[in-house]
Amino acid sequence: MPFIDESPTMSPHLCARGQDGEAISPTPPEGGDTEKGLEMKKLVLSGFLASEEIYINQLEALLLPMKPLKATATTSKPVLTMEQIDTIFFMIQDIFEIHKEFYDALSPNIQQWDEKVTVGHLFQKLASQLGVYKAFVDNYKMAVETAEKCSQANSQFQKISENLKVKGPKESKDCPTSATMEALLYKPIDRVTRSTLVLHDLLKHTPKDHPDFPLLQDALRISQNFLSSINEEIDPRRTAVTTPKGEVRQLVKDGFLVEVSEGTRKLRHVFLFTDLLLCAKMKKTAVGRHQQYECKWYIPLADLSFQTLDDTDSLPHVQTLPEHEIEEMKIKISSIKSDIQKEKKAQKAQSRNVDRLRKKMNEQESCLLLHSPTIPFRIHNKHGKSYLFLLSSDYERSEWRESIQKLQKKDPQTCVLSSVELQVLTGSCFKLRTVHNIPVTSNKDDEESPGLYGFLHVIVHKATGFKESANLYCTLEVDSFGYFVSKAKTRVFRDTTEPQWNEEFEIELEGSQCLRILCYEKCYDKTKLNKDDNEIVDKIMGKGQVQLDPQTVQSKNWHMDVIEMNGIKVEFSMKFTSRDLSLKRTPSKKQSGVFGVKISVVTKRERSKVPYIVRQCIEEVEKRGIDEVGIYRISGVATDIQALKAAFDANTKDILMMLSDMDINAIAGTLKLYFRELPEPLLTDRLYPAFMEGIALSDPAAKENCMMHLLRSLPDPNLITFLTLLEHLKRVAEKEPVNKMSLHNLATVFGPTLLRPSESEINKAHITLASDIWSHDVMAQVQVLLYYLQHPPISFAELKKNTLYFSTDV
Repeated sequence: MPFIDESPTMSPHLCARGQDGEAISPTPPEGGDTEKGLEMKKLVLSGFLASEEIYINQLEALLLPMKPLKATATTSKPVLTMEQIDTIFFMIQDIFEIHKEFYDALSPNIQQWDEKVTVGHLFQKLASQLGVYKAFVDNYKMAVETAEKCSQANSQFQKISENLKVKGPKESKDCPTSATMEALLYKPIDRVTRSTLVLHDLLKHTPKDHPDFPLLQDALRISQNFLSSINEEIDPRRTAVTTPKGEVRQLVKDGFLVEVSEGTRKLRHVFLFTDLLLCAKMKKTAVGRHQQYECKWYIPLADLSFQTLDDTDSLPHVQTLPEHEIEEMKIKISSIKSDIQKEKKAQKAQSRNVDRLRKKMNEQESCLLLHSPTIPFRIHNKHGKSYLFLLSSDYERSEWRESIQKLQKKDPQTCVLSSVELQVLTGSCFKLRTVHNIPVTSNKDDEESPGLYGFLHVIVHKATGFKESANLYCTLEVDSFGYFVSKAKTRVFRDTTEPQWNEEFEIELEGSQCLRILCYEKCYDKTKLNKDDNEIVDKIMGKGQVQLDPQTVQSKNWHMDVIEMNGIKVEFSMKFTSRDLSLKRTPSKKQSGVFGVKISVVTKRERSKVPYIVRQCIEEVEKRGIDEVGIYRISGVATDIQALKAAFDANTKDILMMLSDMDINAIAGTLKLYFRELPEPLLTDRLYPAFMEGIALSDPAAKENCMMHLLRSLPDPNLITFLTLLEHLKRVAEKEPVNKMSLHNLATVFGPTLLRPSESEINKAHITLASDIWSHDVMAQVQVLLYYLQHPPISFAELKKNTLYFSTDV
């Protein structure tokens, strides 16, 4: 059993470690005991839920006298001063809200228990909020001493503090029990240890392949680190989070953000305390020396605002990498991952080689993390300068903004730190931090899930819980290479409290583990500026996330789920298709349509040089989609794409009417799907090896000869269609300042679609790893298309005129 110092008047020392001091590592059930393990898991959870209800009632009893005490504090005869009340009841309200939310989320899961129920995310979230307990523990000794002194000085308070009424559980007929304030103030300290022990028990009865296992493991790690930090740092003389006035300065949130400093991107560790925001960087130290942070700047929350600029102001010049270099980094990272796996599987695997590869991967991932964020988050000190961070996700920006605003509502006092105080605070950050490593794969344990590679199909059904009618839409984000990116967006549902989108999206996953949904209110008034980021952006009404559990989403059936966010519920369904299945080129059994039918068959039937579907989609995109941000990159609604596919296959008469009414991203998606579903790639299986060899040539003249010769070798329908598409994509890229689609962006989208070999060719090449999507082959496919996109105009007539001068052998 762990040691718990039960004396409520002493600083608590807690421990949930083994006899040798190492963290206890529970053994999960063997395969045969899974059913029994799940039943045991339910029993553990039921017991914990019952004790959680008692704990919430105890916190509620503690909070009950706080309001009347605050009411008298402003009268001529106060029972306690406001300062005494704040000291005694410090953080109790926050702890109560955290556990009430946890209890309300856990209870329905136990009532509807089966093997598919997951609770790990709830415990992980609970563990992530332990910073609140850290502040409580830091203040605990002072709270007890203040309560004791006040009892001695005021008989009215003594009477209150010695007889607090605690409600019994809902289901029991027990009468309320009495407890002293001193005893109830000790309950949060006792609770942390209890929660840690429950995590041990849950892990013992959770199979390793259950989606809960890694989440519970993570929650246990955080809890154990927290308990050991309390043991090490509970000394009352500690200055880490105590101000010179004796007030507690609690760390609320920390994490790695990219700051733009003098036009250069810098990776910073940002710490949000109860009264200030501190931006630090890790100092370079000699091997074996204790690591330390160096403070770059800090802003008291009382002086912090989210800067507002005029329309004429713009972002300062920020160092940015070209899109193709970002993509090449991803390719290198995936290639190194593949090398690490091969090295581990080798009979004579050497840890030295694996370590070398890990170091190499860390360098690439750190560089990617530094250069990929683009969403601005500006912080302003009303007495000084402004600071700019770049984030990759609106979800993350919203979390930082909300955390700061929540603290500002408590009217923090402005603070000016002396150089010594700043040094002490910065020195404490190393121990206080909750985020220890930058979020890259090389910092993960080997046992952690590598994530999903393939396509996630998501249907956003509807949302409920809005109090007023608004123009509403949702966006979807997934994690990729250590950061989140926005992947899809629903239509705006106008003037409603119950939007019913029922839109399906196909989202490409690259080692993804989490799906986030953000719900926005669309702002059509372009005169309004959002004060947080200085751009016209829509208001976030709610946000939530769900773990992508491979066992749940990889089934053939749709998995329905609900995300709750600020009282709003968003219903959605999802299923996952592995990359191997989703990129198969399967010929259509119906040769009367156009999808999955050879391009030569379609053009012969239509008596055209370029398939009708290609011509019509290109015409529509150029008419009204060429200025659309992310055209060809943003997913269209899958149901719209399928409707267009069916219409083209059936050669429906009103196809032109459908195109003019359809969302432009759906039309762009239909064109991509057409090329992806060709039974063989547009640039043919036969020529694929030659394209790979040609693009690898170093001599420019030799490469030019080879690449032009390969185009001449294509069948006429393939060549004319390719040249038509090529000129179209060049026209799209001319609008890059508006649509943000460069030639390289377009090559990344279309390269694999136009070149990826059919199934038989892939089998010959023995391509097996799903994560090999970012392989050298894919990089080469992108480079082939990019070569032609960057080439001066290529005419069919000129190519054919020169055929006589070249051998037709490939």
